[in-house]
Amino acid sequence: MLTIGQLAAYAGVTVRTVRHYHQIGLLPEPERDASGYRRYGATAAVSLIKIRTLANAGVPLSRINQLLEADAATFTEAIRRIDSHLRDEIERLQTSRMQIAQLAAGEGLTLPPEVIAYLDRLREIGASERLVAGERDGWILVAARWPDRVREFMPGKLAQLDDPRVVRLYRVLSEIFDSDADDDPRLAEAADIIAYLAEQAYAAGAFDPANEDYHDLPHDLLDALAVEADPRMQRLQELLRERGWTGWNRMERLPEPSC
Repeated sequence: MLTIGQLAAYAGVTVRTVRHYHQIGLLPEPERDASGYRRYGATAAVSLIKIRTLANAGVPLSRINQLLEADAATFTEAIRRIDSHLRDEIERLQTSRMQIAQLAAGEGLTLPPEVIAYLDRLREIGASERLVAGERDGWILVAARWPDRVREFMPGKLAQLDDPRVVRLYRVLSEIFDSDADDDPRLAEAADIIAYLAEQAYAAGAFDPANEDYHDLPHDLLDALAVEADPRMQRLQELLRERGWTGWNRMERLPEPSC
């Protein structure tokens, strides 16, 4: 006959574990001997070894009693279902590990490589880190709304960076973001460039109100994000209105003033 310590050591568990199994009804608690000690026989040792083996294999404790009492066919099917669950859990954990690994890359956690390349290109043309951070947050919103299409947008965005006016706009905005002036005179230059680019895009049919994406929520969020990132962007919007345009990401031409 074994003491609780001997039983635990034989089965390769702790005394605390044996007591826990008693508490949850997984391992029957034996009668105490005349000295008041629990004494365990060979059957208890076999049961504890089976419980330990199943628990170490990932079987929930709540399922172990059922498995111990099952016939061969029922046991096999239950183990198959548990194995399938564990396989799904392993895949989930592997995905989590990949996301955690990407966290070290910062931007790569929530954005595809094509967008990361675009952000790097912005840095190359002289955009400040603060401006790049704002662009990154904007693309996070876009990627969340259109995860399957965001890559389609990038060739056009990269092509825009071949336009000297677009490059100048990013540099001017970078200078504004990095300054402390409440009413930076460079805001007017930025408004002039944006209005010019808007005219070009409008003439090319880029602003299509008939397109359902044109009215989608991300456009409102992107407009709000710019102002939240820097309140001076509100002044820039006012300057754009003076030039006949409203909006920031989803731009619309204002009606001509009546005579």
